Order: sequence, then C-alpha cells, then structure tokens
Amino acid sequence: MSNFKHFLKSGHSPTLFASFLYFMFSCGIWVLNGGMAPFIVEDLKLSQAEKGLMLSIPIFAGALMRFPLGILAQYIGRKKATLVEMTMICAAMLFGYLFVNSFSSLLAMGALLGIAGASFGVALSLGSGSFPPRYKGLAMGIVGAGNVGTAVSVLIAPRVAQAYGWQTVYGFAALTIVIPMVIMIVFAKEPSDRDEHGTLREHLSCLFEKDGWAFSAMYAVTFGGFIGLTTFLPSYYYEQFKVSKVEAGQLTMLAAFMGAAVRVLGGWISDRWGGVNTLTAVMCVAALSLFACGLAGNSLTLTTLLLMVCFAALGAGNGAVFQLVPLRWPLTTAVAGSMIGELGALAGGLVPNAMSQSKLHTGSFFGGFASMAAAAILALVMMRVMQIRWTRTWAEKGGRARSIGSTSAVFNQTASSSR
Repeated sequence: MSNFKHFLKSGHSPTLFASFLYFMFSCGIWVLNGGMAPFIVEDLKLSQAEKGLMLSIPIFAGALMRFPLGILAQYIGRKKATLVEMTMICAAMLFGYLFVNSFSSLLAMGALLGIAGASFGVALSLGSGSFPPRYKGLAMGIVGAGNVGTAVSVLIAPRVAQAYGWQTVYGFAALTIVIPMVIMIVFAKEPSDRDEHGTLREHLSCLFEKDGWAFSAMYAVTFGGFIGLTTFLPSYYYEQFKVSKVEAGQLTMLAAFMGAAVRVLGGWISDRWGGVNTLTAVMCVAALSLFACGLAGNSLTLTTLLLMVCFAALGAGNGAVFQLVPLRWPLTTAVAGSMIGELGALAGGLVPNAMSQSKLHTGSFFGGFASMAAAAILALVMMRVMQIRWTRTWAEKGGRARSIGSTSAVFNQTASSSR
C-alpha cells in the first residue's frame, strides 16, 4: 500500500483518474454496435457478411483516427485534444439516435463510432505523462484498464436495447460522455513532458523505424484480439449456444472485464519482470487458449472459461506493450502510442470478418480462432528475434526500464540502429 501511495505522489493522480474515465467511456461507446448486434441483425435482417462488415467498421475507423488525434495532441495539448474528441463523440451519438434506421445509415454510424476508438494513445500519454519512467508501465496500465468500458457496454447496452430499442442506446451514450468531459475540465492538467520544439518529421519518426512496426504487430495480437473478440462475442454466444441476447452480453462481459482488469497487472509485472518477458508468456497463453476455444464449441462453460483465460493474457499483453513504448519513445509517446495503437487496432477489425467468413464457408468458427492463434505464435517469434537488439540499447534484460543515466546514453544509438 505504501508503494502505491508513493506511486500516486510521484505524478499527478487527478489527471491519471480523469484519463482512465475518459478512456473507459470512450471504449464503451466504441463497441456499442457489438453489444447490440443480436438486436440489429434481427431488426435489419443482416447476413453473416453484412454483420461482419457492420462490426468491423467501428474498429477500422477508430484505428485510422488514432494517429491524427495523436498528432493533434502534440500541437494543442493532450487535454484539449480529449475535449475536442468527446465533443465529437456526443454529436455522433445524437446522429445515431435521430437518424440510424437502415443498413447504410448503420454503416455511417459505425464510422462515427470510430471517433471514440481514437482515444487510446492520447489517454495513455496524458495519464502517464507526469509519472517517472519506473512507474510508466503501472500508470499506463491503470489508464488502459479503461478497457473495462467494453465490458460495461456489452452488459448494459443489450438491456437498454431490449427495453427501449437499440437506437435509444446511442441517445444514452450522448448523455453519459458528458461525465468524463466535466471531470477532464475540472481535474486534469497537461503534463510537462511534451517535446515543444519537435518537428513533424521528428514526431513521425517512429513510422520509419522497424521497432514501430514490430510493436504494432505485437499490439495487433493483444489489443486487436481483445477489441475484435469483444465486438464479436455477443453474436458468437447468441448463434453458437442459443442463449438470449442479454445473456450473450453478460457472458461477453466476463471475458472483457478480465482483459481490462489484468491490463493493470500486466503493466505492473512488466515494470518489474520486463515487458519482453511478460509478452513471451502472454503470446504462449493466448495461442493455446485461442486454439482450445476453437475446439470447445460444444461446451458453453468450457468456452467461457477459456475465453476468460485468453482475455486475461491479452489484457496483460496490452499493458506489457505500453510499458515498453515510453522507454523506446520517451519524447513522443503520444504519437508513437497512437501510431502503434492505430496499426494494432486495425487487426481487430479483421476479427469479426474472419469469424463470420469461417462460419459462412466452413459452418464452424474454428478457422477464426485458429488464425488468431497462429498470429500470436508469429508475433512471439518476431519479438524474440528483435529483443536481442532492444536489450543492448534502450532496455535492460527482459525489457525493464534502464536507469536515467544509461537511458540518455543509449537513446541516440537506438534511434539510428533501429532504422
């Protein structure tokens, strides 16, 4: 407890809390269509392909919007960028409440839901910006635990949709986003860790480095798997096990909550054990549990337990990846995080399509689960090869933070050697 108090005092804890809340509400809104999918599919009579497209568009849109929001945050400040985004989210939800009543307008709404998905990199950078390097993993893990908003969303959205109609859920979302806006305005402050004089090319430098693409590949498995499965699972439970629409949301919530909660633990473990070591264990557990899920399609209990294990691994992996990001890009964490978050989340948009296509062409969801397991194994092999150079330059053995002196001594070497 004393260590946690010391952690809170080492940075600005009100900003940490405001960032967590902002990310939590944004994540919940981002996956609204997933939670309501059984209602939408039944009402609009969508095919498997149309359902996959409907669920994928918000993820793709959110991924593509992350990097521009990160760039905006570098120039107007992270706090102001969050307020701009939340204002846009509110307007988008009002559009959904008033105008969405067909498949074409539903696809447009999916693109607007992507605005909420853009919050990731800025939220983590804002919340952790005032904390020293040795606590970055924990701070980012706490903010990243805002993923719990996905669990809350898939639990509440089906109940509201059943009682008042699924379009009304967008109206409730427009009202709730006001809560984090007010808290952000009152309690948060801009951290002092911005590179005020950096050029655009310097901010974009991570796009031209191998490390940036390597981190994106790892995040494609951890966060892409998390958000893609969270979006699809209500439909999976409803179709595969014939549970009610509300029960499908409740079962999805168990897995999504596990992934969000363990993200904090993933950051904390990575600070001590190292992000590379943590990710090694994560990829192994994720691959095994995903493959087992594909084989356990006849057992609701076993599938749910395996998904909870899988989501716990993916959540820990999310925390581990972003324990490493500020060590590698200490001056442009918001932009680097947004770029990695963007490319990683794009993979999440492939998950609903892969699952739907597997069901459509083979009559089973096994192919979707197996392809995700294979991606985890490939990411593990890639990371184990690249970590040899990482631990010789900008990280200690296993992916732990270097001391302040050694970090400054090796940073320039890292920037040139990773190109």
